[in-house]
Order: sequence, then structure tokens, then C-alpha cells
Amino acid sequence: MNLEYVLPADIERRSFEIIASELDREIPPEIKPVVMRVIHTTADFDYLDTLYFSPDVMETAMRTIRSGTVFVTDTNMAKAGINKPALARHGCSCECFMADPEIAAAAKANGTTRAAASVDHAALLGEPVIYAVGNAPTALVRLSELIAENAFRPSLVIGVPVGFVNVVQSKEMLIASGIPCIVARGRKGGSNVAAAICNALLYLADKKL
Repeated sequence: MNLEYVLPADIERRSFEIIASELDREIPPEIKPVVMRVIHTTADFDYLDTLYFSPDVMETAMRTIRSGTVFVTDTNMAKAGINKPALARHGCSCECFMADPEIAAAAKANGTTRAAASVDHAALLGEPVIYAVGNAPTALVRLSELIAENAFRPSLVIGVPVGFVNVVQSKEMLIASGIPCIVARGRKGGSNVAAAICNALLYLADKKL
């Protein structure tokens, strides 16, 4: 077995070259950076077929990021994976409320999950929000409910929870809500995918400044 010698600084570049060489189709240029970064993060080419982009979502994302927004994640893992200098360059911030004691108390009092309680909390922020869900389908269900009630309208929702229970259904609910969204249809996803999409959008906003 012959190992490929690649300098540490060149590993990401080389990885994207390999991905590009193995693609079996052209990707629309406006979404290609997002799709490529998700494949880079997961080594899973299934995302070529499963990533859904609502109409005009990329334009919405660029406009929202450049105006300064709060990214809200449903896990601290996703929050940790979002590039902090890239956030700062656009006057953005990132929050995760899942570990807050008041969120746990609200979830217990209302008989819901902390993920759903976090959505209720985010709805009260009073500023533009990009909501990234990589783990909890209950967050997507709650987002869809509040959107239907006109009680919360995030600028963009990234819906990529992973798993088996209500995962597929919650993603389809989000798409049906009409909110601008990027969704990994099916069972696949995860906090790493959520962070990868956030980073891809942030890097795209950098390039067009």
C-alpha cells in the first residue's frame, strides 16, 4: 500500500480535489460549496442526493449573515464546530441553550424536551436567527409548530438531525413549513453536518464581500 504524502496545510485542499474527482455529476454552482463541505466532513456521497435547498435559500443565507445574525444550535458539539473567526468577521454570534438550567426547568414543567424548550427560548430573542439542528427532531417539530402559528420565523433553518425516531417526518414538516431551509432528507445528518453547513455559508459570505 502506497501512502500519499501530503503536507498538513494541504490536507483539506487535497481532500476537496479527491471529492471533485469522484463526483458522478455536476453540482449547481450556487450550492456546490455546501454540498462539497458536507461530503468532506462525512466522506458520504449520499448527500449529493439527500441535501435539499429551498428556493432562494442561498441568497437568504448570504443576506442574513452579512447583516449579522445569531446562529442557534441544538448541541454544544455543533456550536463548537462553527468557525468563530468567521462568525466575528460578519458580526455574528452562536448560542446553544441546551445546557442552561432554565431550559431544563422549562422542559420539565411543560413535559417537552430541552431541544423544544430551546426553540421556545430562541423565539424570544427578538433578532434574526439561523437555527441549526443536527441532533433533535423535536426541535424541528417545535420550529414547524411555531412557524405555523406565526410565533417564530427564523431567517433560515438547517435541518439535519440524525437518527430513527421522527427524524424523517420532522424534516419533511420543516420543508412543508415554507421557511427558508437546508435539509438532509432521510435518516442521515448530525451535529458535524450542521456545523459544516454553517461554516460553508460563512465562508461563502466571506468570498462575496
